[in-house]
Amino acid sequence: MTPLPYAASINPANGETVGQYPFETPAQLDAALTRASAGFAVWRRTAVEQRAQKLIDLAQALRDSITPMAQMITLEMGKPITQARAEIEKCAQLCEWYAAHGPAMLLAEPVQVDNGQARIEYRPLGPILAVMPWNFPIWQVLRGAVPTLIAGNTYVLKHAPNVMGCAYLLRDAFQSAGFAEGLFEVINVDQQGVSNAIADPRIAAVTLTGSVRAGMAIGAQAGAALKKCVLELGGSDPFIVLNDADLEAAVQAAVIGRYQNTGQVCAAAKRLIVEQGVVEAFTARFVAATRQLIIGDPQSIETYVGPMARFDLRDELDQQVQDTLAEGATLLLGGGKVEGAGNYYQPTVLGDVTNQMTSFKQELFGPVASIITARDAEHALTLANDSEFGLTSTIFTADLERARQIANQLETGGVFINGYCASDPRVAFGGVKKSGFGRELSHFGVREFCNAQTVWLDRH
Repeated sequence: MTPLPYAASINPANGETVGQYPFETPAQLDAALTRASAGFAVWRRTAVEQRAQKLIDLAQALRDSITPMAQMITLEMGKPITQARAEIEKCAQLCEWYAAHGPAMLLAEPVQVDNGQARIEYRPLGPILAVMPWNFPIWQVLRGAVPTLIAGNTYVLKHAPNVMGCAYLLRDAFQSAGFAEGLFEVINVDQQGVSNAIADPRIAAVTLTGSVRAGMAIGAQAGAALKKCVLELGGSDPFIVLNDADLEAAVQAAVIGRYQNTGQVCAAAKRLIVEQGVVEAFTARFVAATRQLIIGDPQSIETYVGPMARFDLRDELDQQVQDTLAEGATLLLGGGKVEGAGNYYQPTVLGDVTNQMTSFKQELFGPVASIITARDAEHALTLANDSEFGLTSTIFTADLERARQIANQLETGGVFINGYCASDPRVAFGGVKKSGFGRELSHFGVREFCNAQTVWLDRH
């Protein structure tokens, strides 16, 4: 099949076309990279306090455009409108947090040396190419862009083709906030265009949030060009519930952690690993709570589960569910596509899942939860680590010391005790194993694309 010469966004609630955006020519890509490079030459010399003020201005611009931007998110990828508005407000708060705390993260660090004075300076690298996904079309971008910009770099966004309308609205917000040309560029290119951008000497480094396959491809190309890259990839995150856990709190967290954003979250609670003493009670409560979720029109403020973003992804998810059932799992709720218009999938709960089944071994990117029984806490830990992924994990238990001991042995980039995973600017976010490498947010996100430069003044 001949590839389309444009990026298309299709409303997953009804199949109607939202927009078609022609791919840019090599000359247009070249012009964008020229602007990003020229912008970097000025931005890197701009006082960090002025950069911080621009982030405050961006926060206001985001709030000013929250209604059309949230509407575009809902139209292009089906996120329920209340969650779309919350995503944009979270982005505004992200800007304000880095405006307040980012400058201190870039201060030189003095180092004690025997003969003279030394310090570590944090210098920006240059234009950063960001290949971003559709599931949080504003947050995922700004989670990387804001710390990158406060550090003095410029940002070149290549967004997912089904959310290009969101990309252009975000560009408008940067312009409304007074960011100069070249500081935040949006490019709309095909795979060859991405490869050309990575190889271009004006691009200093690359960041990608996406699938393992995409991460391997982008990582290989960045490596061939000897450019640093940060990869935030898939996840099949374990959610451990031990016998002494507060079941009501655990169920509430598991429902949010699994079904928010229609389950299309890399750090979602996908594998619910429950100690056998409470698995029956937990399962009954979890199924009952899941049954109460409102699935429907994402434009309704009552909706919690909307349509999945793409029809092919729904088909893939359904095949994974059917394979898991054929392997011996029990269908406790849902288990299929919703009849009628739209790309809807029933909120689904699979019971009696083992580590040999599809929904345990693979990432299920949609509203499907798998419940796995653990003999004891040690077995729960073994099951949690029995995955090629290692993004985040959760433990529910009343014994905090035991929780810390388990956390020390979990092979994940983040561990959340008695709460579901949160992407918060105050703490680092990223994974291990096939979930990728590098970190976003906190001071790690600021320094990820900095040159840690040693400056040593010798005394003779």
